[in-house]
Amino acid sequence: MDRLIYTAMTGAKGTLDQQAAVSHNLANATSTGFRTEMHKLRAVEVQTEAMHTRAFTVDASVATDYSAGPLQFTGRPYDVAVEGKGWLTVQMPDGTEAYTRDGSLELSANGVLQTRSGLPVLGASGAPIALPPDTEIVIGADGTISSLQAGQNVVNVVDQLKLVNPPEATLVRGDDGLFRTGDGAAQAADPAVKVAGGYLEGSNVNVVDQMVTMISLARQFEMQTRMLQTAEQNDRAAAQVLSLS
Repeated sequence: MDRLIYTAMTGAKGTLDQQAAVSHNLANATSTGFRTEMHKLRAVEVQTEAMHTRAFTVDASVATDYSAGPLQFTGRPYDVAVEGKGWLTVQMPDGTEAYTRDGSLELSANGVLQTRSGLPVLGASGAPIALPPDTEIVIGADGTISSLQAGQNVVNVVDQLKLVNPPEATLVRGDDGLFRTGDGAAQAADPAVKVAGGYLEGSNVNVVDQMVTMISLARQFEMQTRMLQTAEQNDRAAAQVLSLS
């Protein structure tokens, strides 16, 4: 009885948490560079001196699907998509680094290349990238940013995107959707990472798969609540039997 109640109760709570993650994935099905979030549950025995029948269901792991999303051509000079493995590097307000696959970039009023949320994009030197005004920008496959002055045929290399590729096992997703290494250390640029200028990477969320998962979780939650109801009915029946004895 104890095992039934505790497992069903905590299982229902974990299922609701999984439903929230699936809803979050579906809400970001069209978000640029989004990575699917995955949860897995497991049963853990409660360690006590007397009772060894109680078991909790806990969220054993919060994983991320790092598979690449589809590339979408936009033609915008500031759009960039990472091809294969790798990340763009942005600077947080506290000066630390964070990593993203969202290459929908723009220029600030001061000519600094930044994300849509206003975070500066870092160059190969580890400093924010400042672009000259009134120039045509071209981003090469290695992240090199070149400028072409209007009316001239002179191409100047302005900077290079800091492209990194830390081990995926060390990455942690923040509440802001950006990724960081577990120890918070800055990563060195990886020359093997390539990008495509004028493209954006779509979300890797499989909408059909997430919808099927949502239906499955709804059925699991219903089953767990029924188990709680069954436990209550069994308890009432046992109480009636004891009252007659």
